[in-house]
Amino acid sequence: MKTNLLPAIRLTAATLVLFCVVYPAIVWAIAQLAPNQGKGEVIASNGKRYYANVGQQFTEDKYFNSRPSAVDYNAAGSAGSNKGASNPEYLQTVKARLDTFLVHNPGVKEADVPVELVTASGSGLDPDISPAGARVQSARIARVRGISEKTVASLVEQHTQGPLLGLFGPSHVNVLKLNLALDQLR
Repeated sequence: MKTNLLPAIRLTAATLVLFCVVYPAIVWAIAQLAPNQGKGEVIASNGKRYYANVGQQFTEDKYFNSRPSAVDYNAAGSAGSNKGASNPEYLQTVKARLDTFLVHNPGVKEADVPVELVTASGSGLDPDISPAGARVQSARIARVRGISEKTVASLVEQHTQGPLLGLFGPSHVNVLKLNLALDQLR
């Protein structure tokens, strides 16, 4: 027993030090080299500070809607809904979100609404939507703000970011940055 117990205790102590001290210290040191020392991208606008890496809630029709959040956009409680696609309560929530979206975006067909506009992300804090998710809202934004759809489409295009290194992930639009750019059009 002694021959097995002592190596197991040493291995446990070594992995505790490695994964609880060394690894976090390395990650922290690398984060210090990143812009804003790994604290996320902070944007200041009209005397307010926003984190561009965390989803924000926009409820007014003059703004692009973010992806819904299962945690009401509370960064302290990042989580998904944990309800499966066949859960009746979840389906009811998605249907209610879809109906609300269609009321605020007349002329948009149900089939044209991208799924990310009615379903929450795994973290509940996704700051991005797809370019299609932004384009489907463009007519409403143009109508409410009294600007041309071409201007809104151009703004969406300017704020569309391609895949990482041109390979990894889909194109996306940061909703906060897009809405702040809309406010600057005044």
